[in-house]
Amino acid sequence: MTDEKLLERISVNPKVMTGKPVINGTRLTVELILNLLAHGQSTQEIINEYKGLTLDDIQACILFASKTMENTAFMPLTMEKP
Repeated sequence: MTDEKLLERISVNPKVMTGKPVINGTRLTVELILNLLAHGQSTQEIINEYKGLTLDDIQACILFASKTMENTAFMPLTMEKP
């Protein structure tokens, strides 16, 4: 699936989840899916937990996050001690 097609699975609407990016037709935020993955849940576990969710939806969340980060400047989370 192309990047464009994957990204069509994500929407942002100020009336849904206070404008956070969500998987179309759900109230599942990109943030939630990424957090589940970051804490060790497999894609299959997530799909089993949230009926109707697909692997393409999860891949869309990862791609959305990646595209969002492309033009972001970063500061260290902690300051190194001299």
